[in-house]
Amino acid sequence: MGRRVCPSKRGTRNAKLFQRMTWFNTFAVLLVTYLVVFFQATFNELRHFAGVQVDLLPSLVVYTALNGSLLALCLVAGLGGLWIDALSANPLGVTLLPLFVAGLLIHRSREFILRDQPYAQMMLGLSASAAVPVITLIILLNLDAHPLVGWFSLWQWIVVSAVGACATPAWFAFFDWIERVLNYRPVPEGGYRPDREVKRGRT
Repeated sequence: MGRRVCPSKRGTRNAKLFQRMTWFNTFAVLLVTYLVVFFQATFNELRHFAGVQVDLLPSLVVYTALNGSLLALCLVAGLGGLWIDALSANPLGVTLLPLFVAGLLIHRSREFILRDQPYAQMMLGLSASAAVPVITLIILLNLDAHPLVGWFSLWQWIVVSAVGACATPAWFAFFDWIERVLNYRPVPEGGYRPDREVKRGRT
């Protein structure tokens, strides 16, 4: 006697249905983005001590680009850029484009990136945190905004890039913890399913 197991047509693999970033995660990232903008606008101790205003938005954009949808990336880059411009001396919308460009480049090539490795996360955070201020400066110069740029700006750029590199793996660990604690995770199907159909016949 032989046995042949036929999978049910109703079942589909959870791996095909599961997305790395659910709507709950998107809401959590947007909430953290708002809190980060508020923190950057009100926390001045580091600026007074080292003369540098840190920017954590590029590292959040890196996390969203690697784990979220294009819509989530647009929301984080768009709202985060508008919020930070509204609380700074920049023209409204100047920060939006650099954040979105940095996130889009990562989002388009994320299938080839070792996004679960802290080293890769740090390198991407470093690249985004270094690129966003440069692109923002180019836009400001083309708008004839006369930004204050000098040799001390090089020190600020180095510190902002280093802080963004260190913050990126921290965002991955933080949101993974949030997902484990508050979000629902589907139970993976085992090898023996209750809806399987067994056909018996002679061999």
